[in-house]
Amino acid sequence: MTLTALVLQHDSTIHLGNLEPVLREHGYELRIVDATAEDLGAIDPTEADLLVVLGGEMGAYETDAYPFLLSERALVRARLDAERPTLGVCLGAQVMAGALGERVYKGDTTQIGFRTVETTDAGATSPLRHFAGVPVAQWHGDTFDLPERATRLATSGDYSNEAFAIDEWALAVQFHPEVTDEMHERWLADGSAALAEQKLDAEALRDERARYSAAMQDASRRAFSEWLDALQRS
Repeated sequence: MTLTALVLQHDSTIHLGNLEPVLREHGYELRIVDATAEDLGAIDPTEADLLVVLGGEMGAYETDAYPFLLSERALVRARLDAERPTLGVCLGAQVMAGALGERVYKGDTTQIGFRTVETTDAGATSPLRHFAGVPVAQWHGDTFDLPERATRLATSGDYSNEAFAIDEWALAVQFHPEVTDEMHERWLADGSAALAEQKLDAEALRDERARYSAAMQDASRRAFSEWLDALQRS
């Protein structure tokens, strides 16, 4: 049986990464939508078997500068209200929280690099347990309040909400488990101004990638394969 995954993408360099082969292996046909340019209001929010909302450089609260975010939030809200399978990554997690009526805002620190996240008790029995002790790629400076319906799955020293779930059908992660080495290298090149602002050295970040990326790739495959398996059983 062919399944469909609607993917909202905000930047060609911030794509599915290592999630794409996992989705295809689970039988998903991908429809990639440029959320910044297409008419999101024309999309049936409940039709696809899975909605994936990817990351982006904008903040989910910057609706004046990026009006498409209002349509995106409405689409995601309708999807979540219908309790249809939804996955959010970084900006996508923020959009999900905002769609559920929670505050999304600029955080106290900017996280760029590989950082360890701590699973909660609930996270330790969820697919995110595969990330326990595994440094994951971070590139964000925004955060959100935990939705009332959600269960917190992971935290970090800087941000209390690194991942959440709603039952088994919705999953949101603030970090970037999808990032391949090629994506990371492109981000370093394109993000030179952000690195300079944060006084970060690209070579040091490449060293982090060399140490930690392989384990993160494995954890990402295990975690999202398990989550997709559970979706298909439900």
